[in-house]
Amino acid sequence: MNQTGRMANTNWTILFLCWLLASISTLGSLFFSQIVGFAPCVLCWYQRIFLFPLVILLAVGLFPFDKNIVKYALPLATAGWLTALYHNLLYSGIIPESIQPCSQGVSCTEEYIDLFGFITIPMLSLLAFSTIIALLILLKRRTTR
Repeated sequence: MNQTGRMANTNWTILFLCWLLASISTLGSLFFSQIVGFAPCVLCWYQRIFLFPLVILLAVGLFPFDKNIVKYALPLATAGWLTALYHNLLYSGIIPESIQPCSQGVSCTEEYIDLFGFITIPMLSLLAFSTIIALLILLKRRTTR
């Protein structure tokens, strides 16, 4: 395989990893709410709004590979990341509860899981969006050479 073929194959793999991470995150979100019974808060719903379309959007960019998919996926992932960052700041107490958007229904600071003292559902979301953004930026840099 020549250099161009290897590069195209690697680019496709990066995009596939983005899709795989978005899919696993979506399934995890649905598992927590539908199977385990954790009610999502308002901020969780906003993060879902940015995450769920990525599964379809990134899949469309895979077949055939479309380097322009970054233009459409990166804004969604960034908006999800900003929402997840705000959720984590609220969850950790850096942002006071008096200005939280979850004034009715499920609290945005409800503790459902806490693994190793820092891995929470909002943290899982932040990590997923961070990884997707990093991979999309890598893909963008590789395809604009």
